[in-house]
Amino acid sequence: MQFELTEEQAMIRQLAHDFARQEIAPLAAQADRDQRFHLPLQQQALELGLLNIAMPEAYGGMGLGALEVALVTEQLCRACLGLGTALCVNALAAEPILLAGSETQKQQWLPRLAQGEFASFALTEPGAGSDAAGIRTSAVRQGDGYVLNGSKIWISNASLASFFVVFAKTDPAAGHKGISAFIVERDSPGLTVGEPLGKLGQRAAPTCEVFFDQVQVPLPNRLGAEGEGFALAMRTFDQSRPMVAAFGLGLVQRCIDEALPYATGRQSMGQRLIDHQAVAHKLAEMQIRLEASRLLTYQAAWLADQGQRNTLQASVAKAYTSDAAMWAATEAIQILGGMGYSTEYAVEKLFRDAKVLQIYEGTSEIQRSIIAREMERHLAQGR
Repeated sequence: MQFELTEEQAMIRQLAHDFARQEIAPLAAQADRDQRFHLPLQQQALELGLLNIAMPEAYGGMGLGALEVALVTEQLCRACLGLGTALCVNALAAEPILLAGSETQKQQWLPRLAQGEFASFALTEPGAGSDAAGIRTSAVRQGDGYVLNGSKIWISNASLASFFVVFAKTDPAAGHKGISAFIVERDSPGLTVGEPLGKLGQRAAPTCEVFFDQVQVPLPNRLGAEGEGFALAMRTFDQSRPMVAAFGLGLVQRCIDEALPYATGRQSMGQRLIDHQAVAHKLAEMQIRLEASRLLTYQAAWLADQGQRNTLQASVAKAYTSDAAMWAATEAIQILGGMGYSTEYAVEKLFRDAKVLQIYEGTSEIQRSIIAREMERHLAQGR
């Protein structure tokens, strides 16, 4: 066991760090105010090889792994969680195609992502968030394809996407075993995308409603067999949760970046803030949670790269880093005091950006349910 990055991993992390500092950070505050993604960033990151990292080279990707994705994601989201998220979540749409797509499907859709198109993963509905098995969007077999009806909500990058990976009920009576997955083109008649939704945080990452009204989807656009959609979504989350954990990891680091210089440079009661034990201990706890978050995230990603089951570790990493990010952002505001509440400083944005980490990709409560289920499974196996 070793904890040292390879030379290639260290180089790609540094590349991401420099890009984030030079290109993302200067845009972050304005992008948040405008609630707008800055499209040129995507082309810049693509040209540097910071996107499509885990996609095989055969489809135009880098052919690296989940650990490299986490290394890059951490740095991008350290600069801005909204812009970083928008840059990274194509990986969420690509994963079901990588996991369940035929070679023809992979050749048809993955190179489009490698060339700069956006895609969206469409699972969540107004009445089905944590309860993914409760989705109501239907896919009815008709002739040589399916007809989709229903709606999705909080779909990341939907306003930018040229196609969607959509989960729908092909057998409403079968519960989670009645869900199937489909690739649906943006220009399909009957598919409409709503305006970006107003949000508390991560405002530079567009999320929208998507509506399906008698949308015809050809049979070759189905991913896997009928009824395999729910299992595919869960397998996708095992792969994507280390990346989402890295979102939180980057935000915890940014909280330290903001709070530590302020605490060492600001005087109160005749001494620096950091010389007050109450403040010093907050900063120390931030570092403790940062180090723990990093190890948990990298472990979950490493297991995915080894082809090992990482359900437990991915949920632990996602739950821990999400909670650590929310806690660190709260304490960063506390350290800055009144200035932390001001839009003049970045920590109020960090606070707003952090909250949704505890909600999307499975809430912190859902992660704990998964963890408990995995603990029970390990017990049954005598582990």
